[in-house]
Amino acid sequence: MKVAVLQFPGSNCDQDALKALREDVGVQAEYVWHNDGSLSGFDAVFVPGGFSYGDYLRCGAMASRSAIMQETIRFANEGRPVIGACNGFQILTESGLLPGALLKNEKQKFICKNVELEAVNQTSIWTSGVNKTISLPIAHGEGRYVIDNDGLKRIQDQNQIAFRYVENPNGSVDDIAGVVNEAGNVLGLMPHPERATKELLGGNDGLLIMRALSLVNA
Repeated sequence: MKVAVLQFPGSNCDQDALKALREDVGVQAEYVWHNDGSLSGFDAVFVPGGFSYGDYLRCGAMASRSAIMQETIRFANEGRPVIGACNGFQILTESGLLPGALLKNEKQKFICKNVELEAVNQTSIWTSGVNKTISLPIAHGEGRYVIDNDGLKRIQDQNQIAFRYVENPNGSVDDIAGVVNEAGNVLGLMPHPERATKELLGGNDGLLIMRALSLVNA
């Protein structure tokens, strides 16, 4: 198993993801620059948060137009695992890999704290190991998940809601913290599982999600 950690100009959670994958999940991981057009040799993709392109002017939309995201779309459509956290979640929605969008938090303020989450379904590789309420950090100004009524009914009916907040911090519709695509191989979530992989960081609940990568056959 070898995971590609994507890097965009301004990314600052790429190092958190790389170290968590190597040291705590125990899989190989390497950076892949946004201009690269190939994921040859990789078995999974981590799209990091915080924040591409300096967090200005819909940074997720800008990143979604990069060469590596076009390759990531092809990679995901083959049924291979892709996970995006925070700004990575924004990039996955802007690229069309996940439904919905992320807007400014309901109270228009940046939020940085730990939140509690519950897995809504156990049918994806990302949620099957989450059998309790977990605590993960959030750090975002644009984390309010939105989707129109028809879209919300569709993701509810198709079990695409992966995680809900126990106490909604940002006004997300239906308390949604993370969603998967129809096939279940692509996950996006606003909390940061890569920042919660050891007790030294305040908790290791993120491993319950990140360890899915170590279970995928290369």
